[in-house]
Amino acid sequence: MMVSLPPDYRPMNDEEFMNPLQVEYFRQKLLHWRMDLIREADGTLASLSEGGILEPDITDRASVETDRALELRTRDRARKLVSKIDQALQRIENGSYGYCEETGEPIGLRRLEARPIATMSIEAQERHERMERVHRDD
Repeated sequence: MMVSLPPDYRPMNDEEFMNPLQVEYFRQKLLHWRMDLIREADGTLASLSEGGILEPDITDRASVETDRALELRTRDRARKLVSKIDQALQRIENGSYGYCEETGEPIGLRRLEARPIATMSIEAQERHERMERVHRDD
């Protein structure tokens, strides 16, 4: 079911949680974010494939290599983020988007606005991070 969003639509807390307008809002937000990340990755790929490092000075060459390594790390993070966006889009398709994977409770609009790929409520995420710290300290 396709829903047409008003141009100035913003999800509000007084609406039914994950109503068709909210779902479409987050779907479009995720799709735009994904498209931006892929566009940036394509730009990086083009700039990296322009040729080798032609700097005659060893210091300049090291600087260029460091910049390239940093850019590749950034692109790797973006690649992982695209995967998480794809998972969020899949949750939209199966109707589980916006609900905590641990408790089943609504994640909350403010959290989804800030992190549209969130899979846990703030409380569940904090519990999860506390458990990680406890097990990491062992």
